[in-house]
Amino acid sequence: MITGKNYIGNDLSAKGNKSYRTFNPQLNIENETTFSEATSAEIGMACDLAEKAFHSFKTCSGKDKASFLNAIADEILALDDELIQTYCSETGLPEGRAKGERGRTVGQLRMFANLVEEGSWVEATIDTAQPDREPMPRSDIRKMLVPLGPVVVFGASNFPLAYSTAGGDTAAAFAAGCPVIVKSHPMHAGTGELVASAIIKAAEKTGMPNGVFSNINSSGIDVGVQLVKHPNVKAVGFTGSIKGGRALYDTASQRKEPIPVFAEMGSINPVIILPEALKNRTDSLAKTYASSITLGTGQFCTNPGLLLGIKGENLTNFIHSLSNEIVKIEPSCMLHPNIIGAYENNRKNALSQPELNVVADYQSNVQTNYARQTVTTVKDSTFLENPTLHQEVFGPYSIVVQCENAEQLEIIISRLEGQLTGTLIADNDEASNYPEVISALQNRVGRVIFNGVPTGVEVCPSMNHGGPYPSSTDSRFTAVGIHSIKRWVRPFSYQDWPNELLPNELKNENPLEISRLINNEQKTAKI
Repeated sequence: MITGKNYIGNDLSAKGNKSYRTFNPQLNIENETTFSEATSAEIGMACDLAEKAFHSFKTCSGKDKASFLNAIADEILALDDELIQTYCSETGLPEGRAKGERGRTVGQLRMFANLVEEGSWVEATIDTAQPDREPMPRSDIRKMLVPLGPVVVFGASNFPLAYSTAGGDTAAAFAAGCPVIVKSHPMHAGTGELVASAIIKAAEKTGMPNGVFSNINSSGIDVGVQLVKHPNVKAVGFTGSIKGGRALYDTASQRKEPIPVFAEMGSINPVIILPEALKNRTDSLAKTYASSITLGTGQFCTNPGLLLGIKGENLTNFIHSLSNEIVKIEPSCMLHPNIIGAYENNRKNALSQPELNVVADYQSNVQTNYARQTVTTVKDSTFLENPTLHQEVFGPYSIVVQCENAEQLEIIISRLEGQLTGTLIADNDEASNYPEVISALQNRVGRVIFNGVPTGVEVCPSMNHGGPYPSSTDSRFTAVGIHSIKRWVRPFSYQDWPNELLPNELKNENPLEISRLINNEQKTAKI
């Protein structure tokens, strides 16, 4: 049952006077539940509980953390239709999307459970003592990854499950041994509370300390700022706009003790379509990209917002075919009136730029909060000279840039801001003729796709979901997959420490039987 209250550790709390409701964009009405925004006192209590919980949770065994993570997955599934219906009522997204995202969320939790139960993720490294080494003896030095401390996770507007309350950031932080305080997204606070209740039930069933998790409601930015500023908070996870992510990054940097903010932000995900591919696959590529641009009403961080090709008959034909295909697709509902309002404003601003031509614009009547898809085109020099055209229009919008030649294509790519993804569409051995273009693309993105679409992020160890700024605040880390755990840990070394006082991961007898780097050899052997 949704109460509208905050979870301050294991307890529900609603001490504040400020309240709000979520919104059903399909019905264009507010939902019934009233949510209580957390007070400064409640925020402080959550942060204090998290700090206390950290002292025991950081030493929790991998087996116990795995039990906790699997229990969260089980409790989310136990929410069944109530969770799915609440999700749909707060997002306007279809039931199939809700169930798919629930499956991804559960899968992520179980993936991290498997990771920590096995245990080798800590990167245990041991260099044994060499007392007879000349000219200087070597101490016994042992290193492993240890958790940072309490983490604040900001729920994402476009992924109420997979990137929110029990999403990838939270799952990775729990796996690392960090308590989590979620700043629930106001657009899907009901979904957030239901998932929060599942986490609390799992924590209680598996004996996790009170304060290992809290769920904080807010309707604006003040609560988030207070959380980031609190001295007990040691790291932040964020998925959202460049403006929001940068504001949190700046706030965290200005603290007396600066902390890392791992923000995954905006991206227009350039797609380069080479001439032979355009010549041979015009219609199929147009259909594929019409679907990708409009998938989820364009509300994915990997939406292909920029298509690049070399000017000529083949590109002209592609633009014509893409325009015809994209207007055949029925518009769909955006997440919230504020989001479609921002889409319309950003689209209007883009369309007002000089020398930009609209080649497809859905003209038929649409329901309230439904977005009209749009494709525009512009020549390369205009795109280069106008930074406004480089900015993301969050929604079903894309711009096709017509380049004079491969050199101009390379220049445009090299002058883009950092992006999450880049895509190369090529036929046969065509790609080998464009090494400079590929190199320029690699320098500006975190993931390169060959003959595919950027939409769709597989959750697996090889996935990198991040990229040069402003697509993320630290391009060395991914927000998806098991290696995302590295955001919430730091390396820590023991020198000449008694074996019996070492953590199990570093003891001579290797009781956990994990793989360790011992004197530069990877092995599971005892010392």
